[in-house]
Amino acid sequence: MRRREFITLIGGAAALPFAALAQQPGRVRRIGYLSPARLPQLLQALHNGLREFGFIEGQSIVIDYRFAEGQAKTMDELAAELVQLGPDVIVTVASGAGLAAKRATTTIPIVMATVGEPVGIGLVASLSRPGGNITGVTLYGSELARKRLELLKETIPGVRRVALLGNAANPFSAFSWNETQPAGPALGLELRLFAVRELGELPASFAAMKQDGVDALVVLSDALFNAARRTIIALAAEHRLPAMFEAREFAEDGGLMAYGPNIAEMTRRSASLIAKIINGANPGDLPIEQPTTFELIINVQTGKALGVTFPATVLLRADKVIE
Repeated sequence: MRRREFITLIGGAAALPFAALAQQPGRVRRIGYLSPARLPQLLQALHNGLREFGFIEGQSIVIDYRFAEGQAKTMDELAAELVQLGPDVIVTVASGAGLAAKRATTTIPIVMATVGEPVGIGLVASLSRPGGNITGVTLYGSELARKRLELLKETIPGVRRVALLGNAANPFSAFSWNETQPAGPALGLELRLFAVRELGELPASFAAMKQDGVDALVVLSDALFNAARRTIIALAAEHRLPAMFEAREFAEDGGLMAYGPNIAEMTRRSASLIAKIINGANPGDLPIEQPTTFELIINVQTGKALGVTFPATVLLRADKVIE
């Protein structure tokens, strides 16, 4: 099937002359990178974006990485470590990292390479003028929560009770749950929230879903879940739970379906904000970039294994069909 152009971002830097964003000759810049987990596809996307503006790791930039997964240190401690290194910019992934960086510094510019709802969780004052030392890219779209449920119900008309899997340590999970709840009754669905604080709780949560008579699952956006997506996909298959995800990587790795922005592409675009800041822009004056287009990825092979047949109406709207 023909793919559509996935992502168009508000406030992009495409119109700026390339040379205007090149770094000062001879000066090596330092970037701090803070994330809940190491996500290779997002790291590669960021490197590709930086390269477009002449910033190459090991040559014109140095990147100090801090990943919280598997660490005894808290996100706040990792953010403080990066501040002590005196970077030109701190790049964050996900809500928790953004909040930790905000608590750690009010002077070093922060670029949220991906974040949930930055206004709703208190990261910035507004999308158009974030203020302070923060800007970035948000993955949130107000229509996402209802649309995922609509697609799930259209694919499986008999679904009635739907579990939402969230990360109790991620502020965006609570926001997403609050946004999704009103759509349930309107679609004739009973929604149940299952929140975990660490990945080791996932098997017990899936067992509880089945015991609770859940028909299907929506996995809320979370960087740790993305890092553990193969585990989550395997648990969904084990318990025969049709699952809807946000990131395309889930469907590509065996999840039933995914609907949301192209996260890697948006991460790549965050490099334009980093380049602007390095060249003197005030982050608080740079609008938060937002997705305006979303992609639907469906895995027909997984559907067959679960006894789910995708209706033609869904297949025709898909940007990618995995046979």
